[in-house]
Amino acid sequence: MLSRRDLLRTGIATAAITPAIAGAKAPIAADWQSLAAAYRTPDWFRDAKFGIWSHWGPQCVPEYGDWYGRQMYIQGNHVYDHHVRTYGHPSKVGFIDLIGKWTAEKWQPEALMGLYRKAGARYFMSMANHHDNLDTFDSSHHAWNTLRVGPKRDIVGIWARLARDAGMRFAVSNHSAHAWHWWQTAYGYDAEGPLRGVRYDAFRLRKEDGRGTFWEGLDPQELYTGPAFVPPKGIDSIAALNAWHDSRDGQWMEHAPAQNPAFVAKWLLRQQDLVAKYRPDMVYFDDYRLPFGQTGIDAAADYYNRSLDWHGKIDVVLTAKRLSPFQRHAIVEDVERGFMADIQPLPWQTDTCIGNWHYDRPLYERKGYKSAKSVIQRLCDVVSKNGNLMLSIPQRGDGSIDDEEEKILGELAGWFALNGDAIYGTRPWRSFGEGPTRPPVGMQNEGDAKPFTAEDIRFTVGRGVLNAFFLDWPERESAIASLGGQALPGAGIERIETMAGQPVAFRREPNALRLTVPPAVSGAFVPGVRIYGRGLI
Repeated sequence: MLSRRDLLRTGIATAAITPAIAGAKAPIAADWQSLAAAYRTPDWFRDAKFGIWSHWGPQCVPEYGDWYGRQMYIQGNHVYDHHVRTYGHPSKVGFIDLIGKWTAEKWQPEALMGLYRKAGARYFMSMANHHDNLDTFDSSHHAWNTLRVGPKRDIVGIWARLARDAGMRFAVSNHSAHAWHWWQTAYGYDAEGPLRGVRYDAFRLRKEDGRGTFWEGLDPQELYTGPAFVPPKGIDSIAALNAWHDSRDGQWMEHAPAQNPAFVAKWLLRQQDLVAKYRPDMVYFDDYRLPFGQTGIDAAADYYNRSLDWHGKIDVVLTAKRLSPFQRHAIVEDVERGFMADIQPLPWQTDTCIGNWHYDRPLYERKGYKSAKSVIQRLCDVVSKNGNLMLSIPQRGDGSIDDEEEKILGELAGWFALNGDAIYGTRPWRSFGEGPTRPPVGMQNEGDAKPFTAEDIRFTVGRGVLNAFFLDWPERESAIASLGGQALPGAGIERIETMAGQPVAFRREPNALRLTVPPAVSGAFVPGVRIYGRGLI
């Protein structure tokens, strides 16, 4: 067993978690090998399959899409243009002022949680902070939080209570490891035009400037993180200024800011505070591997050791992206807006949004959202490959959702009411399915995916039954080659029925199982059938 000196050296024996470590038979050290040896993905996560995410913060106030905070400081960017037209120049009206406008006056969390539960979610995730570095919880180590500014409410705490009251698992997402780099554009200036060379608000604002404002007593440099690199004077074109920023990006998503070690230390305290106060069942890191190298590993060990104290076992999920095969044994891999090619040996998750991550009115009005049908197609593909789907439903700055989002949630509710037993608690079959459509593999590529067809079929197994989903509604007889006599020579199929219990006629031939799915009723999508027999599962 590790000594206290060893634990202190690893960074996991803080005063806050010493009781948890003392109560565990084998405290988990802060290294990948120890994490991997101790971890097994809990069954609750494998059973839940579908979660809904509130990816909501002050960047939703303009209703102009994702990464508003960073891009409003990039001259030549459409977000910058919108900000200047709508609010004023970022040297005078900065992101701080958007926080002041975020009052969440139409947020009805009880009603929303009811919609999400009915729409099929079995876990719910609240954004605890974004790259904008504002904590949406009762943060002991970061004064820029929503109990002091903005809505003046404990957003994470409210969501946590309501999710658990609804019988759902509760998750939080932490994106703040990127804040130190993300905010460097706010220290820049216009390279062209009448305000050329005038620094934006992050460069000039200090604590004393807050007198008489909503942020009186707070230090803007703690929000904007301080200048890690500041563009020098004299850059005289938009292209050159943006190229200067790009040249300093490097591997910023994985490494700590060498100029600002205090930010990293504070990040760990904020993360430990978050899990200690709200005991989330899941933590989502918006990072490739774990943030800040060893510091991220310290955070993971802290979380797992707390779970030992809370539950007597590691009953939590920690996700990150682009993991090595070995790291996938220690934490769960998240594949943002992406796909896997086949059944994965370890549980995983993909996360996506029906629109942009932050509410985007132009997108909604111009082209709309992903349909409920496309969400369910994605769900069936992911579940058949041993994964879960986390879906974000964008909220306006005022906390509400629009009519189209309510319609989509209602359609998801109808589908899950009929088909949920073939999703929840299931496991992959011997193959994920069949069909002509092969989604692109990897992250951030869902836009390249071709539409699924009625020949694309996905399997799940649960409650002693083999389930088959047709990713589009068949208009004629279907053939499932995976269930033909030659593919499964020792198996017998006794009966097939729809998810509503209606018998389905079939015949089994050497090369395929042939059946005809009943015609769709108005508005129905992605039908499934239950297949009963011997030797199938």
